[in-house]
Amino acid sequence: MAAAGSSYSASTDQVPSTLVNLGNAAGVCIMSNAWKAEQDPSLISFISSFLSSNSFRLNFVSISPDLIFNCGGVSIAFVFVTKWDCSNVASIFSRVKRLKGQFARLYVIATLSTKEQNDSFMRSYFQYEMDFGKPAFVPVTDAEMGFEKIVKISHSHGVCKQQKVASKLKVERKRTVQDTNMFIRVVTSIPNINKHDANTLYQAIGSVEAIAKTSKEDILANTDLSSDKAEMLTRFFQDPEFYLSPKFN
Repeated sequence: MAAAGSSYSASTDQVPSTLVNLGNAAGVCIMSNAWKAEQDPSLISFISSFLSSNSFRLNFVSISPDLIFNCGGVSIAFVFVTKWDCSNVASIFSRVKRLKGQFARLYVIATLSTKEQNDSFMRSYFQYEMDFGKPAFVPVTDAEMGFEKIVKISHSHGVCKQQKVASKLKVERKRTVQDTNMFIRVVTSIPNINKHDANTLYQAIGSVEAIAKTSKEDILANTDLSSDKAEMLTRFFQDPEFYLSPKFN
């Protein structure tokens, strides 16, 4: 579906820097060899320049969709129709339906530069009983705009994934802090054990359960606690006569 006779100029538009700054590359674009062969060379040149300016790597591989982007750990597949053929819409929708079952994230970018093409798309969309948004169709007026949309869609998916990961890490850090605070409260309730001792035990041994099973010798070998404090810990957890007897301050 080559856009014959078209010319594409280098675009100055760039995707936001959020994902670009996360590593050496914002992502990877995998382009179908077959799709590339059908396109105007000037479009491929534009794509290459646009990807490079936005810190994306470009690879050419034999794949089913026209493009696959991996951005921030998320893979997104694209069918990129650079010239809508009003007399051959059946093959487009048949292919889209087939790929929909293969890729969880699939978008169809359709270049509709005339009213006739737009009308053809609208009729065909309902004629072939497409489920709205499954996959999402993105109409554009030219192929250059279409590819910019592809990069922005991919970038958005990557940013969302990174934000979810960051949010999960934040929750985990908060939980760790809460667990540490609880550990310190429990351990400092043992006679003669202070906060410094509790932090040392947490770093060297770990959980309360682990401390309860640790010998006096191991406590002395792995911490800076005194012999008396190590003795107190082992007796507190392991000597029934000690931990069952009343304690008075």
